[in-house]
Amino acid sequence: MTISLNKVHFAYPDMPDKPVLNIPSWTVEPREQVFIHGPSGGGKSTLLNLLSGLVAPTGGELSILGKRLDKMNQRQRDRFRANQIGYVFQQFNLIPYLNAMENVLLATQFSKHQRANAREDEVEELLTKLNISPDARYKQATKLSFGQQQRVAIARALINKPRLLIADEPTSSLDQDNRDNFMSTLLPLVTAYDITLVLVSHDMSLSGYFTRIDALSDINCLTGDG
Repeated sequence: MTISLNKVHFAYPDMPDKPVLNIPSWTVEPREQVFIHGPSGGGKSTLLNLLSGLVAPTGGELSILGKRLDKMNQRQRDRFRANQIGYVFQQFNLIPYLNAMENVLLATQFSKHQRANAREDEVEELLTKLNISPDARYKQATKLSFGQQQRVAIARALINKPRLLIADEPTSSLDQDNRDNFMSTLLPLVTAYDITLVLVSHDMSLSGYFTRIDALSDINCLTGDG
């Protein structure tokens, strides 16, 4: 099982009586591609923060790839995330003064899987698959086109060969063409690399790309600010 939640509860420390998430049970099998939808402020980002170990649940059992994240401290969760989980952010979060190669290489610094003498070759190979031209690889992130920034963000999320990929509203600021380009680039790589994907969005037009569609309201027994 890639993801297993059992009686998972989360509330922010300053509002312990107002839980954001209360999930009786939820599981995701290896290599599933899951689309989770729900309105803004409904707890989607909080759920992803739990799944990636950015925060710990205030109650319940949270297992990712067979490891109990609820039993780990923050440092252990950070190490686990670096080695096992890729993350595509809503605004891509590239370092603006680094070039494309450097942005992707930065992610390898935190993973035990990467061998120093193989890093650049692996980055080059992945960027080639993502149609990032050789000249674009050495441009600062701010000099890249929007589409190139998308693909660099995907490369950074995939370079450490994660077993779980999380995407948080990655198409929310995109027009239809860029949205379709993003999805048609991401999904074949996820399939090829045998990665489990969890993507959250309020945009129901993305549902057509997925075979499993979960409403957050069906997972979570309440709503709250997320």
